[in-house]
Amino acid sequence: MTVRIDKKIVGYQVTGKEESPDAVQAPAAESAPAEEPQDKIVQLHEKLQRPEMLIGSTYKVKTPLSEHALYVTINDIVLNAGTANELRRPFEIFINSKNMDHFQWIVALTRIVSAVFRKGGDVTFLVEELRSVFDPRGGYFKKGGKYMPSLVAEIGDAIECHMRMIGLLKDDGLDEHQQKLVAEKRAEFEAASSMAGTSDNSDFPEGAQLCAKCHTKAAIVMDGCLTCLNCGESKCG
Repeated sequence: MTVRIDKKIVGYQVTGKEESPDAVQAPAAESAPAEEPQDKIVQLHEKLQRPEMLIGSTYKVKTPLSEHALYVTINDIVLNAGTANELRRPFEIFINSKNMDHFQWIVALTRIVSAVFRKGGDVTFLVEELRSVFDPRGGYFKKGGKYMPSLVAEIGDAIECHMRMIGLLKDDGLDEHQQKLVAEKRAEFEAASSMAGTSDNSDFPEGAQLCAKCHTKAAIVMDGCLTCLNCGESKCG
């Protein structure tokens, strides 16, 4: 039997002798439910367009090397907002100050760091690179007793604080045994200092030494052993 087809053929299927054409056409007429596409994960890369608005934080950097403070602003981009893969990543950095002595290298530094941020991948290495820059004229101690070898190193320290704040860097912290040891050493040293009549306004004792591990002026000698009250580093193990 000849069948004339007046419509455009969009699909075909070979049927057996026992199947009637009506039985085959019935299931085909029903449209199968479309599978919901999974959320497309967006990764940070150089071609990603800058949004109209970015969220960020500004950090004040006051050093004895300059009369005016530096203000470090780091803006973040939120990737995959509203999904389980939401991620906040640094996108650009700006450094502003009334002091124009360091204008050229500060502008160059902001452009290079911003370019590294926008490239994506692991950008946490920038912290260690900047903190390893030493000033030939010598460093200084910032508030809290932490040693800064240069102004560039303190900018790196501000970037580290921001990365920890957004969760890009994780702080391992001290274990229970180290916390107990630091608390005991600090209590003993403060008791001895109060009996001697000495007092200080910093976060750590006045006679504390510079810790080689965390670069904080928080290492004290107790029972013949040099112990850091900030990170728990001890020469006695």
